[in-house]
Amino acid sequence: MCMFSGEVQDVAGTSIFVRRTSRTGQVLVYSMNYQADAELAMILPLPSLGAGEEAVTFIDLSGYPRFFEDMDKGFQAFSLGPRSRSFPEEPPLKVHEVGSFEASWVPTLADFSRLDSRFRLPTEIWEQLPQYADYGFAVFKLKAGEKKIHPMAFEFQTRERHRLFFPTVHVHEGSVERVAHFDHALYCQSESPEAGWMSSEIPASSFLKVDQSKGLLLADQWVFKKSVQGPKENEDLWITG
Repeated sequence: MCMFSGEVQDVAGTSIFVRRTSRTGQVLVYSMNYQADAELAMILPLPSLGAGEEAVTFIDLSGYPRFFEDMDKGFQAFSLGPRSRSFPEEPPLKVHEVGSFEASWVPTLADFSRLDSRFRLPTEIWEQLPQYADYGFAVFKLKAGEKKIHPMAFEFQTRERHRLFFPTVHVHEGSVERVAHFDHALYCQSESPEAGWMSSEIPASSFLKVDQSKGLLLADQWVFKKSVQGPKENEDLWITG
């Protein structure tokens, strides 16, 4: 459940993991199942610190496709009831091979002009989302068909030094609705978990393959989970961290 550059027939089973890595660093892992008739892109707005093209480091998790399945094992004892501008002189954005994905970092809204037109959102959509006027954007190119994909992961430099960010705004079929249907499992590792989050009760190393996570997980720290289901305000989610 996120922003798509084209039409999707179905999106389900979204899982997101976040953790702070430094004063200005946050990792984010994203997974979902989807069905689409044509190639399209998933776009994740990020409250990035600065607009450089190296502000994000993409992480290949193709070697650990069961990242979220394993993460959920720690909770099995619980019952979880702007206007685009054209810059023709600019070179195309760098494309990163990240496992089975191609990914690009789009530093500003204006830089979408440097991306293949199939993987952009119309200007009218961004006009409805003014909160992203100074964000950067991680763009993952997705193949057509019905897919269960390995998690997408990256680390970015965030301007938010006291909050962790979950990108959960929905843009489907070219529209931004006030209320959206959520089907999300949210996870984090945080020294100050908030009320309403369940603890794994055992550290990450007890149920996750930490050595295959490429530094995304802290072995001796607990994992926290929150399930967000059903119709909710169509907005991003934040937690203290």
